[in-house]
Amino acid sequence: MRQMKTAPLRGSRIVGLGHSQPDRVLTNDELSTMVETDDAWITTRTGIKTRRIAGPDDTVTSMATAAARNALADAGVDPASVDLVVVASTTHEDRAPYTAGRVAVQLGMTSGPAPIDINTACSGFEYAMAVADQAIRTGAADTAVVVGADKLSGITDWTDRSTCVLVGDGAGAAVLQATDEPEIGPVSWGSVPHLQDAVRVTGTPARFQQEGRSIYRWAITEAEGHARKVVEAAGLTLDDIAVFAFHQANLRIIEPLVTALGGEDKYVVRDVVESGNTSAASVPLGLSKAWQRGELPEGVPALLFGFGGGFAHAGQVVTTPTRRR
Repeated sequence: MRQMKTAPLRGSRIVGLGHSQPDRVLTNDELSTMVETDDAWITTRTGIKTRRIAGPDDTVTSMATAAARNALADAGVDPASVDLVVVASTTHEDRAPYTAGRVAVQLGMTSGPAPIDINTACSGFEYAMAVADQAIRTGAADTAVVVGADKLSGITDWTDRSTCVLVGDGAGAAVLQATDEPEIGPVSWGSVPHLQDAVRVTGTPARFQQEGRSIYRWAITEAEGHARKVVEAAGLTLDDIAVFAFHQANLRIIEPLVTALGGEDKYVVRDVVESGNTSAASVPLGLSKAWQRGELPEGVPALLFGFGGGFAHAGQVVTTPTRRR
């Protein structure tokens, strides 16, 4: 009996980052004219000052496509060479055609890459990265585009102060390529069964709801341990990590988590302040914006960690890209 053929194991690395956000900026002062709130109330409880809101022509697909295009340009990679596209989103427009397939077509990926849509809400990008990394490791793909994109404004009750002050729209993307030396560590992922309904998008029309206190309690008491497991899975210690990129849910969650992990001297993504909570987009969006500004260190270990709807969590350590020179 013949032995089944398997590809030799290898690794993957990030070679480019990109993002896209709508033009419209919604400030806390503007929100105060829509619901009973003010800038001080929002800032104190969330750290958010502004967020981007989609216009009539902004869709999950258009934002994901723009972010992917920018990431490919950053990497200097021809779209025709991409053989896997993974898009994470809570707000995919349709069940079929899927967003990943639409992105591939709009970017002219004539090779017909494998398209995969993922929905694990706020941890979606980390799940998508794991899928792409594993595909490359096993030889199923050589070049992948991974996107997190969400249009939360379309599922938000703009009369509900507890949720509308949080949300924003946008997309972030990364280009992954095969490499002999892995630069993306093993994923550490899981779920919290008793919090399954703590973050939900249900109803007709669909509306975003959450149990803020339950989420905050879990983030303050449990997230640290899961983040440490991510680092351990990579065979590293927290002293080795140079960048923290956590789900941009709330600055009141990010800051205590940074402190608990001893990260005061590390580069910390705090894009929630100007972009709000963009669900699956939040980690790649924050990373790409820092990369574009020249703030994100090159070629260093970064801890990615997402958590939220489902209630799912996931993370991996990645090496930040290096600039083409």
